[in-house]
Amino acid sequence: MRIVKSFQSSFGQVDIAQIDLNARSRDDIPAILKGLQYIYVTPEIRASVFTVLETSLGGDVRKDTGRPGMELWKVFVLATLKLGLGCDYDRLEELANQHNTLRQMLGHSGWDDPSRYALQTLIDNVSKLTPEVLVEVNQIVVEAGHELIKKGRCGLTLKGRCDSFVVETDVHYPTDTNLLWDALRKLIKQAGRSCEASGIVRHRITTRGWRQYEYNCRQVKHLFRRTQKVRPSTSKDAENRQAKNEQVAAVYGAYLDSARFYVEKGKQARASLEARGEIIAVMLLSPWIVDAERQIDQINRRVLQGDVIPHEEKVFSLFESHTEWISKGKAGVPVELGVRVCVLEDQYQFILHHQVMWQTTDDKVPVSMVAQARQRYPELSQCSFDKGFYTPANQRDLSELLAHVILPKKGRLSTADKVRETSDIFRAARHQHSAVESCINNLEQRGLDRCGSHGRHAFERHVALSVVATNVHRMGLLLQRTEKKKLERAERRTPKKLAA
Repeated sequence: MRIVKSFQSSFGQVDIAQIDLNARSRDDIPAILKGLQYIYVTPEIRASVFTVLETSLGGDVRKDTGRPGMELWKVFVLATLKLGLGCDYDRLEELANQHNTLRQMLGHSGWDDPSRYALQTLIDNVSKLTPEVLVEVNQIVVEAGHELIKKGRCGLTLKGRCDSFVVETDVHYPTDTNLLWDALRKLIKQAGRSCEASGIVRHRITTRGWRQYEYNCRQVKHLFRRTQKVRPSTSKDAENRQAKNEQVAAVYGAYLDSARFYVEKGKQARASLEARGEIIAVMLLSPWIVDAERQIDQINRRVLQGDVIPHEEKVFSLFESHTEWISKGKAGVPVELGVRVCVLEDQYQFILHHQVMWQTTDDKVPVSMVAQARQRYPELSQCSFDKGFYTPANQRDLSELLAHVILPKKGRLSTADKVRETSDIFRAARHQHSAVESCINNLEQRGLDRCGSHGRHAFERHVALSVVATNVHRMGLLLQRTEKKKLERAERRTPKKLAA
């Protein structure tokens, strides 16, 4: 049983509308809580957000029976705060249990409330929010922010700016040798633990194979470290070069021989586990065997045979398989390991739309970005891009969607292009376009510098939640600014008392 929010107050509980937040604070927590407070105390916004959050339960979940789960309002508050601060679950646990104002926002009474949040509870519940749900919530937040800005005016004409950046995944720098080490250590440990749990390790035939699997890992790591210390010779002396290359071949050969041995032992363990009906253990072991065989083949081809491995055959992480090798030509940043994300921000610093660019370049996304953004925000009439987004087809298709397309052309300009790019609207939009870098930096401060979530779906949720948290924070800043002005006006009206 899980509900969005219980409206039955307990003894000592402070109403969310009555929570006092410091308007002068420059910390992120009061601004985020201010935005969440506005969502809760505005009936129309609260009803829309609660309706969307209920869809995250799924259609097969009963709401009236079963063990009570965490309220979805609490899940939303904690998830927004985590990405809004760009913190990990350990800090979120400390804040949820010790931060008094946050606990009031979560609906707890006071210092004597015994409710506590366990670390695993927070991890399990934040994952309940799906990317699709967060996109719907983001639209509600953005529309609420636009209402704050509009203040009785007839309407807003939205002018967007679009750019992409790389969200790094939590991986180490990949080489074929350390990727093989990753596969082997996981293979050996998984096979050893599975056989030990199934009693296979006690069998007389297999005792020699997996009884000392921890020691086997250390032996493989020793061979891996040796490969890191040898380098191909660059000497002009043919004899020295030949001797050094033979040494390299011998070191790598020993590493590959050991790897092939444990891959074969892993296959034997997999067959034994399958014969005993240990299907889960087989499923956990099989991917590491496949990864190890691929890396053995690539190392053999590159080092011993002198071949060049095609880029499309390379894998850059065994644990985050969606990681891409991205080189955008930035000064001081030769390569980035992660996934591209494209964002579209309006002139009021709200992020209207985002898209995770799986195996996609900039020139493939502008039309879909604008089309999907206009479905949610028909007021969008202008959008600016960098040259990397330009193609003749994009220029043509975007002109059908927008009144003003700010898309600089690559290469030499024709007469018509010169007229278009020297117009006042084009120049003004180009001058404002660099502000999207501030948006990207803001997102990187809110969890998109390096994604610690595991898996493709979790990556999408992490990005969507960061966008929601950024917009909630922006809305909280607008509310704080208004409240701060009111306080300053009140202070100016109050005569200062003379010191006695």
